[in-house]
Amino acid sequence: MRLKKKVFGLIIFLIISYFGNVKAQTYQISLLTCDPGDELYMAFGHSAIRVFDKIKGTDYVFNYGTFNFNTPNFYGKFAAGKLDYMLSVSSYADFISTYANEKRGIKEQVLDLSLEQERYMVEFLQVNYLPERRFYRYDFFFDNCATRIRDAMDLVLGDKLVWSKDEMNETDKTFRDLIDEYVINMPWADLGIDLALGAVIDRKASNWEAQFLPDYMEKSFAKASIVGDGPTRPLVKETRVLLDFPKQNSEMDSFNPYWMFWAIAIAFTLITYIGFKRKRLYLGFDMVLFFVLGLLGVVVFLLWFATEHSATQWNWNILWAFPGHLILAFALLRKQPKAWVKKYLLAALILADAAVVFWILGWQSLHPSLIPILLVLILRTNYLYYNLEKYRTLKA
Repeated sequence: MRLKKKVFGLIIFLIISYFGNVKAQTYQISLLTCDPGDELYMAFGHSAIRVFDKIKGTDYVFNYGTFNFNTPNFYGKFAAGKLDYMLSVSSYADFISTYANEKRGIKEQVLDLSLEQERYMVEFLQVNYLPERRFYRYDFFFDNCATRIRDAMDLVLGDKLVWSKDEMNETDKTFRDLIDEYVINMPWADLGIDLALGAVIDRKASNWEAQFLPDYMEKSFAKASIVGDGPTRPLVKETRVLLDFPKQNSEMDSFNPYWMFWAIAIAFTLITYIGFKRKRLYLGFDMVLFFVLGLLGVVVFLLWFATEHSATQWNWNILWAFPGHLILAFALLRKQPKAWVKKYLLAALILADAAVVFWILGWQSLHPSLIPILLVLILRTNYLYYNLEKYRTLKA
């Protein structure tokens, strides 16, 4: 009889414990990883965190990748690296609807968190959504929609979260290589990125640092574990596809900088050849060339020295796209260029050669489409240096 009572009591205890635990496990917390889109701002994918309340039935997505277009001086702050991003919250249904309309896939990784960890994560997100805490200074490589979630997991789980051993190992890719993977078929965007970002992104990234890209963070989450909180278990207990669309074979636009710049190079080569035969300079073409390169140099200079963007530092594109080329462009308007112009042409030739050397030595990777532009710059500075005084009395 006593044995029956003990068995019956044990069964009741297990039933109560089971249903009590079901009730206690209030939340389901997941990492959402969204596929890249067709536009540049969508090109690198997106990460968000889903919080489903099993008791209340609420289902929200916390998103660190939003900003306010109504911010005063929006474009000025964006260019200066002073634009704040913010944590926003939307319903899960609205989030899914948005990405369905954009035909972008979403994968969900359900996290195997304990009751305490779930509550801590929800509390962390709620506190960070307060008006005085939701804004942060965005950094594409080190503080973005993906890294914010990873860092939140580190804070919530502490030393119980164990990343894969290879997370701190260096990859065989630089930060620039990682970006190139996503914009390879967007040649103009790729060129703009390579012009704007400096040598600081030409170092090898670790697996940990590569998590600034949502796809890479998804892989890192899949290999992470939770220890010291019951049996060691994977951080991700379930992975599922929420939205799936066939991958489109996007091709590079036929209007791209590669053929355009080579066409310019061929044109300048013909102009130089004809000018040499006729003993003419054709300075009008050089004025346009140096004016454009000078304007570009001003942009590179401002991004390096007048912004808070960390990735635009030490940009050696300034060796060939130099702000002083603007002055040269106007100086060439004179019928009799001043003596300093010849010295400047020699300096410009040396700087263009230095840019090529920096590229070869791997100090900064330049965009491949710039090869013909560098050749044009070297050709014309060399031609003008040796012939400017000789032909300056002739009509340009």
